[in-house]
This record gives sequence, structure tokens and C-alpha cells, in this order.
Amino acid sequence: MPRETGRRNIAQNKRARYDYHIDDTWEAGMVLLGTEVKALRAGRASLVDGYANVRDGEVWLENVHIPQYVQGTWTNHAEKRPRKLLLHKREIQKIVVKSQEPGWTLIPLALYFKDGKAKVEIGLARGKKSYDKRQAIAKREADREMQRANAARFRRR
Repeated sequence: MPRETGRRNIAQNKRARYDYHIDDTWEAGMVLLGTEVKALRAGRASLVDGYANVRDGEVWLENVHIPQYVQGTWTNHAEKRPRKLLLHKREIQKIVVKSQEPGWTLIPLALYFKDGKAKVEIGLARGKKSYDKRQAIAKREADREMQRANAARFRRR
């Protein structure tokens, strides 16, 4: 059987980029149980309420929903259990320093398989105010209008 290569997305936290300013991102491996990996391979997970925190020099992913594996037996996993993230010590120290500042939090941005291994992309984020969100929406709509105007202008020629 050929080995899996490349990146295959499982779940994306689209709301995170809307609700937060993302400052820095890291890719981390995860300590998973067998039924969790099988459920992820089926493409089922939700990062909506997830967050990460540092406890005893280790980074833990909390509140991420990986549903139970359908063909699992009594060995099935708990759906929202804390999962340990695998990072280098230097990365963890950098995360600790940055996340200790008030207003900063760690959130999962994406869950994916990279070369057959489950990975999560976590980001250091600061919450946006409501006026920031309105500005982002206005900018996106203005960009769309410019694209439409340019497309219409070039079609006429």
C-alpha cells in the first residue's frame, strides 16, 4: 500500500480568523488514541470551541470535538478529552512567554494529516473588537467590488 503524502485537511476553524487577530502560528503533532485517528481519517472533527493552554511545560488541546468512531467498541475514546500537543521545547517556551500577556490566547486553526500524521495548526490570537470585524467586512466587500469592476472593464474590450 503506498504511503500517504502531502496535506489533507480534516477541519478548519474559519470563525477564528474572523473573531481574532492571528499573530503567530505553529504546527504541532498530537497524542491520539487509535479510534481518534480512525474518526479523523473519516473526516470528522470540530474545532469551533477549541483552545490550547500550557500546563506543567506541556501544551494541551482542550474542547476539540472528535466524534466516536462508528465501528469502535468499548475501547472508544471520549469525544472532548484533552489532547497533548507535541512541540519542541523552544517553541513551548516561546508560546509560554507570548501567551502570558493579557488578552492573548492559543486557538486551533486547522486539523489535518501531513504525510500520514495528524497535525494541528495553533495560533496565538487576540480577540477582535466589533468595529474591527465591521472594517474587515467592509474591506472584503470593497475588494469584491473592485474585482467585479475590473472584470467588467476587461470583458468590454
